[in-house]
Amino acid sequence: MTNEQSKKDLRIRSHVYDGMVKSPNRALMRATGMKDEDFEKPIVGVISTWAENTPCNMHLRGLGELAKEGVITAGGWPVQFVTITVSDGISMGTPGMSYSLPSRDIIADSVEAAVRGHNCDALVTVGGCDKNMPGSMIAIANAEIPAIFVYGGTISPGNLDGKDIDLVSVFEAVGKWNHGDVSAQEVRDIECNSCPGPGGCGGMYTANTMASAIEAMGMSLPGSASHPATTEAKKKDVEAAGEAVLKLLEKGIYPKDIMTRDAFENAITVVMALGGSTNSVLHLLAMAHAANVELTIDDFNTIQKRVPHIADLKPSGQYVFQDLYNAGGVSAVMKLLYENGYLHGDCLTVTGKTVAENLKDVEDLKSGQKVIMPLDHPKRKDGPLIILHGNLAPEGAVAKVSGLKTRRHVGPAKVFNNEEDAIEAVLADKVVDGDVLVVRYVGPKGGPGMPEMLSLSGILVGKGQDESVALLTDGRFSGGSHGFVVGHIAPEAQDGGPIAYLKDGDEVVIDQDTREITVDISSEEFEKRKNETVIPPLYSRGVLGKYAHLVSSSSKGAITDFWNRDDK
Repeated sequence: MTNEQSKKDLRIRSHVYDGMVKSPNRALMRATGMKDEDFEKPIVGVISTWAENTPCNMHLRGLGELAKEGVITAGGWPVQFVTITVSDGISMGTPGMSYSLPSRDIIADSVEAAVRGHNCDALVTVGGCDKNMPGSMIAIANAEIPAIFVYGGTISPGNLDGKDIDLVSVFEAVGKWNHGDVSAQEVRDIECNSCPGPGGCGGMYTANTMASAIEAMGMSLPGSASHPATTEAKKKDVEAAGEAVLKLLEKGIYPKDIMTRDAFENAITVVMALGGSTNSVLHLLAMAHAANVELTIDDFNTIQKRVPHIADLKPSGQYVFQDLYNAGGVSAVMKLLYENGYLHGDCLTVTGKTVAENLKDVEDLKSGQKVIMPLDHPKRKDGPLIILHGNLAPEGAVAKVSGLKTRRHVGPAKVFNNEEDAIEAVLADKVVDGDVLVVRYVGPKGGPGMPEMLSLSGILVGKGQDESVALLTDGRFSGGSHGFVVGHIAPEAQDGGPIAYLKDGDEVVIDQDTREITVDISSEEFEKRKNETVIPPLYSRGVLGKYAHLVSSSSKGAITDFWNRDDK
């Protein structure tokens, strides 16, 4: 028997094309370039979220080609697909923002359909933006074939007058302009210099948060989260992923072997330490659901209480994600956390090794770096993402308190049923210090699509009201949002949650120490208002109509692939 004959058949699904009866199938596949010997190779789906309309994704087609080269080197047959993406930053504050979160589930479904429909044996996904990354991970969990995720990399910081700037600098400049602190020309200068090229938004925003979480989970190669978009390290990283996925096939390692409960705890721990986006709560819950891992919104509080916030990264800090790369990267932060007892070291990863084994040869954070603070002198002694409960959010709400000095806010509600009216009121100086600004009917069902509100939160920061005005919503916030912001209030207004019955002047209390969010209304008054309130009908057309009728509560991850009605 020759070495070729004794070689292990790695085709766990594509062997369905063998035999005389499948001659027609193979005829079509030959038209794509396959020859006799190629039918004996495992078919590897390489799916990128390449799109020309956003810097986060505009370079991903080329990275997909590099992943294909890695697959070929390792002896596989790569087939590249693309799927959609929606840019949060570009759709922000427009009707298009309603399509952002639903795009996560469309991406997940389309990736799964492509690889299962073509009987792929393994999968490499390349993503670069907020929703296509968790979308890829949900697909990986559902596809049930060996897989690796690759991040397209962070954008380099822009520069103006010797200072680093980024996309959030532009949003906040609008508020400064409205407040009279900068001129229209200064806003334009920031706009024109903030985004210099390819890559995900540059602070510890949602894209970089999810890249860090996925690496911590073990589903991308070590270093993948940190390598900037335009570096040689990123090119090597992508090609290496193409090779590594064949090794997963050889070893029989599946996503379910890696995406365990302990792996999700590692991901949450790294998110807390780095000061990540509130969106990570939604996405990690949804990913855990797809992986059949028990994870609840309150698990975030358990980890939050014991993990310090040690990264001085934007939006609440000074540095951008590329500075973290220069300081040693996510892997070095993971090593610091692991050596001090914060991470599970025995979790399996896509290298075929454990977290502890991967970190053994990782260099420590560079001497003199200022991006990551010492564990005994953190930016905050506990994590910056807090789950709140109370009579205003019985199922929970998510507060991001990184850099926030205010521990408790008590004030009168000013209630709006959409973001546009709230923005108009803020720009007109009708929202004053001490107010609790409430935007409702913008949850997963009510939006529909749970739009982000970086425009609104950015304007408040620019006007200097980020500490003096609390902003509450059943919608979402961008990873770039900071200040006294509370999102994901559940149940949402559209589902008859208490936020639907708030009125102007109601006294609202938000307390990060007691983890409470309450309104001074009796249960009898709530019931009276409930009987008097007419909830608008669900949106019922097209993609958003389907989404509104399917999507679960944000406290469950805004999932659409539930297995029983209790998940809703």
